[in-house]
Amino acid sequence: MAVKREACDIWFSKCVRHRDQHRCQYCFNEGTDCAHIYSRARKSTRWSMDNAVCLCRYHHQWFGSNPVAFTDWLTQLYGEGHMNILREKANALMKTNKALRKEISDHYRGELRKAEADIDYEIISYN
Repeated sequence: MAVKREACDIWFSKCVRHRDQHRCQYCFNEGTDCAHIYSRARKSTRWSMDNAVCLCRYHHQWFGSNPVAFTDWLTQLYGEGHMNILREKANALMKTNKALRKEISDHYRGELRKAEADIDYEIISYN
């Protein structure tokens, strides 16, 4: 079952792709996808900048079919400590509502505007 995309997902995705300069972080070709490390179904990490990476369509699909290779690459890229923290974060429960999702959307829309206006600005994760 597909997870519905809302405005908060769209703005989050734009921020991830902007942060990664619209390049696949694996092959460095143009990347068009925001790939979540832990599924979007996990609300506790769904909108966390440390839970997403820009991948080209090919590598997004390939890693989706090869999760062990994806985990190995991510561990090499970010380190075991980062992955352990992200795993703990992903296992936390988080409930959302319309007001919270609007707050997340507004946050990432604002962050993208700041990042587009200032090349040195680092996008701040919502959580």
